[in-house]
Amino acid sequence: MRPNEVSFQSSRLGLALRASMPGVALSLLVALLASAGEPLVSRLVGGFSGRPITIPAVVLALIIGMALHGLALRPTFKPGLAFSGKKLLRIAIALLGFRVALGDIVALGWSTVAIVIVAMVATLASGMVLARMLGLGEPFGALAGGATAVCGASAALATATVLPAYPRRDADTVFTVVAVNTLSTLAMVVYPALGPLMGFDDRTTGILLGATIHDVAQVVGAGFSVSETAGDAAVIVKLFRVFLLLPVVLGIGWWFAGRGGSASNAKTPVPVFALAFLAFALLNSAGLVPAQVRTAAVWLSGWGLLVAIAALGLGTSIGALLRVGWRTIAVVCGTTTVILLVALAGLKLVH
Repeated sequence: MRPNEVSFQSSRLGLALRASMPGVALSLLVALLASAGEPLVSRLVGGFSGRPITIPAVVLALIIGMALHGLALRPTFKPGLAFSGKKLLRIAIALLGFRVALGDIVALGWSTVAIVIVAMVATLASGMVLARMLGLGEPFGALAGGATAVCGASAALATATVLPAYPRRDADTVFTVVAVNTLSTLAMVVYPALGPLMGFDDRTTGILLGATIHDVAQVVGAGFSVSETAGDAAVIVKLFRVFLLLPVVLGIGWWFAGRGGSASNAKTPVPVFALAFLAFALLNSAGLVPAQVRTAAVWLSGWGLLVAIAALGLGTSIGALLRVGWRTIAVVCGTTTVILLVALAGLKLVH
């Protein structure tokens, strides 16, 4: 590349960075407010309910962002919001790979792995079937099913990147993130009681919690509310579901890319962030990642996701969410019920 071309490219990059700064700064501000407000809001809600309840920062970021939607409509924020909601999001999802170790997954045993995979496939399929039956379209079914099957908000955002650009995609993504977080919080309170009710020991109860609750934070809360044994098993199973983010996203992308044509003509999208997720997981499993690097990567991933979700909230109108009907709610509740029933049946059969 010639010197003048390098200079031109550098100039364009500089302009793009400067244009993105206001929107990124606004998204970061919302993320910081959500993070700082999480303990306060959780204490207030817990005080009203009479039991400890955590309101995740991700939900607060969405709510604060939507409240500031009018401000975010200004053109100066648009480039940064697009960057935060797309490129930063992909980077954060890729860094999730540092949380996964293949050795922990192997230690689960093949029966547990099979139960988790069957439950996830059934959940994803049920989301698409329910959405089609209720006239909402398969893309929303894939969004709801993917979020429920894998890891809640992170999976919803990752799935949205490979879906067709239908008109309500952004509003559906926001609704799905809010819905799976709400259902995860309810599950954290209710599901631990299912273990003794089904006659499960602590380890099996932990497997159940890890296989059915949507978000990692609520899995941790539910598992360790039972015992350390249950907590450890729940976290390992949940991280196995996180590890399956790559094949789920690729499978959903292939399904929609191949619609209406032969398999030989289908172009399978291969998101770079998904391949990076797998590479980081393999490096982590091989013990090649220093503890400090892994800790920093997981921290960056968490903040990147929070900023991306804040940007998504800023770009979403509350009015659009208020137009969500009972059918949309029914799909997310339906996928949540499916993953619970399949996991319960499988664990009862094996254990």
